[in-house]
Amino acid sequence: MNFILPNFIIPDALLLLFPFLVIGSRLFCSYRSPIPWRLANIGFIVIFVLLNFIPLTNNIGKFFICNWKIDDFGVLIREVLMLSAMLGMWLSKDYFEHGADGKPQMHQFAEFTGAIAFATFGGFTIVSACDMLTFFLGLEIATIPMYALTAWNKKDQMGSEAATKYIMMGSVATAFELFGFSYLYGFSGSIYFNEIRTAVEAGTSNPLLWVAILFLFCGIGFKLTLFPFYTWAPDVYEGAPTPVTAVLSVTSKTAAIAFLVVLVFGPLSPVQEQMAPFIALLAGTTLFVGNLGALKQTRLRRFMAYSSIAQAGYIMIALLGPIEMARTAIIYYLFIYAVSNYLAFFIFGIIGHHREETFNSLRGLSQQNPALAIALAISMFSLAGIPPLAGFFGKFHLFFAGATTGHYMLVGFAVLNNVIALYYYLQLIKSAWIDEPEDHLSPLRLTKRQRTIIIALSAAVVLLGVLPFLSNNIFGGFTF
Repeated sequence: MNFILPNFIIPDALLLLFPFLVIGSRLFCSYRSPIPWRLANIGFIVIFVLLNFIPLTNNIGKFFICNWKIDDFGVLIREVLMLSAMLGMWLSKDYFEHGADGKPQMHQFAEFTGAIAFATFGGFTIVSACDMLTFFLGLEIATIPMYALTAWNKKDQMGSEAATKYIMMGSVATAFELFGFSYLYGFSGSIYFNEIRTAVEAGTSNPLLWVAILFLFCGIGFKLTLFPFYTWAPDVYEGAPTPVTAVLSVTSKTAAIAFLVVLVFGPLSPVQEQMAPFIALLAGTTLFVGNLGALKQTRLRRFMAYSSIAQAGYIMIALLGPIEMARTAIIYYLFIYAVSNYLAFFIFGIIGHHREETFNSLRGLSQQNPALAIALAISMFSLAGIPPLAGFFGKFHLFFAGATTGHYMLVGFAVLNNVIALYYYLQLIKSAWIDEPEDHLSPLRLTKRQRTIIIALSAAVVLLGVLPFLSNNIFGGFTF
């Protein structure tokens, strides 16, 4: 009997096989051969295109081998993850040709791309899981390659230190997750989500359930950089190579928030209202700490670490809303966040190839390269949530989801914190547009690929906010 894969599972199967193909190509080509680079480009683009051909089904899930679910939310999360993988690969290309920001040149591009692909597949697994075992494996597959990527530069001491801290704290987080799942299994007597949900409905006040929830949130708090589990992020963002920091900020965060969405609106949905005060506390403290921490930074990647922490707090607010509105707002914001964040990291990467990655290196950028200064302003204003850029509409829908269920104080607190965020984002724009350039700064040179990608990402940030029909496609066409 012939075994034929359904159309909706082909992107997942290709992504699983893709790393072996790229790494295996190294056996048949020279060290500096462009073949792995071309294979990686073709593979990621083909998978991303195939995902866009999967028809949305109003969240009626399709199943493969009983336990692998493909629904609308899963397809859209896959698209965010693949977008991050493609942009991360394009950003890393120059780092394999020469060093940057005092760090040595990177090596083993094929293996690097394979690690990104495996981390991306972990995200695919999270949104496809129907049981706790697959769910946990997906989270670990999405996380473990990040440990290796952080220390990819073997000659960089900061990278090794960052990876050591990352893996030690990540191991503790994994232990919390396992404790949470074990208590959840002890409470429900099953590893399957539908049976766990039934047990939760019948025993909402059982202490075992709430111990499980506490442990699970502690574990995922590390992955999502929630307060007080965020302390690893500034050091890891600073110590890792810039393209790894970019991938970590988008892929890891997308996988972690997908984990929470599946958990909160899946097996734990009967107690969502009871969990709301806890989620609101995590969201408020996280965005406040992230915004305060960013005020003191002078290093660009460390600055982006605290920005990422604050963004996690904003995203958490949507978890307080109704399931349809929350999922939609989170998906929309993740697309915007990915594009805006990568635009910033592409600019920082160009800076880092010629200068230190600090605020001072941006001085006089508007005079030296006006196009790059405009792109930086677009990125920062979008992350700050300034209209008419896409970031404003993304945050609006996150806040609206939280306000729908009556969390007005939290939404008001988040809006006030956004004023703080605007201040520190303006510090970068001030360095680029107002401060006088320093004489010792090296001139900036852009490759054709860098220029094309920066123009495309800048246009995407503007168009997602300016053209209403693009937003309507997400909020009107996709029904979760």
